[in-house]
Amino acid sequence: MTTLRLFSGNANLPLAQEVASILGIPLGKLRITHLPDSETHVEILECVRKQDVFLMQTCSDPVNEHSMSLFLLVDAFRRASARSITVVAPYFPYTRQERMARGREAISTRVVATILESLGVDRVIYVDVHSPAIQGFFGIPVDPLTAVPILAKHFGHERFAQAAIVAPDTGRAKMAGRYAELLQLPLVVMQKRREDRQIRVTHISGDIRGHIPIIIDDVIAGGSVLDEIPALLEAGARPEVYLSITHPVLVGRSLEKLCQPFIKELVVSNTIHVPPEKQVKVLRVISIAPLLAAVIQHIYEGHTISPLLQLV
Repeated sequence: MTTLRLFSGNANLPLAQEVASILGIPLGKLRITHLPDSETHVEILECVRKQDVFLMQTCSDPVNEHSMSLFLLVDAFRRASARSITVVAPYFPYTRQERMARGREAISTRVVATILESLGVDRVIYVDVHSPAIQGFFGIPVDPLTAVPILAKHFGHERFAQAAIVAPDTGRAKMAGRYAELLQLPLVVMQKRREDRQIRVTHISGDIRGHIPIIIDDVIAGGSVLDEIPALLEAGARPEVYLSITHPVLVGRSLEKLCQPFIKELVVSNTIHVPPEKQVKVLRVISIAPLLAAVIQHIYEGHTISPLLQLV
């Protein structure tokens, strides 16, 4: 008989502990330390021979450190004779480098996929990656989850009856369309163009006049999506803006930009642990632990997970 085992790197232990609690199993014990020269050292503290291991690690800031911890842990589990290794990476690293935008660039997402496969990972689970085509970089099973239904549920109240879903660019139009479908709200798409090394909104497709804008995206990092809000207000949107974004990276001036009076709420998932110093007043975190626990349970028991994918 195999045993379901859940382990976690140190990037987002609260999420892993919540998933373990839902599954009714203890979180496995491991140790991650750093040597004096800054090298990472990992050690599995329990026997995992012939067991099905699910390894959670969010590869957020510092991305390289958390990614290396993930790679080393996978190698340690393989050498410890785990029966199978499933990587659960709620925030998968380097997904915004999935193509060559210019010449002589690395396709970094493909590099990460190659490393994981070469280390012997059997399966990968991630949430709302920047480009769905990343799934094709793998030669092993990949389960692309989405937090859209969970986050959209937050806006299913009467006070949002006059809202509109806003895609910040054409690349997010499909995700925005899924929100609009779930909430039965109109869809607005912003069109942008790069001019003099700056991004400028050229026009807005759809009627935003008199509507409460709910801006959606997969990642909020430096807050560039917030720079587009004035264009919405000039087009007649109500000055009460909501954002629904899966991954709260929150770097650079994003926290400062979130303090603008017309921003009422930033709704995010807990794929990334937000430290106290980044928990601004408008931040609302919604857990995806029930989704991750359900997917892990279905995979372990050999049941279909198609109803849980709800692809955008």
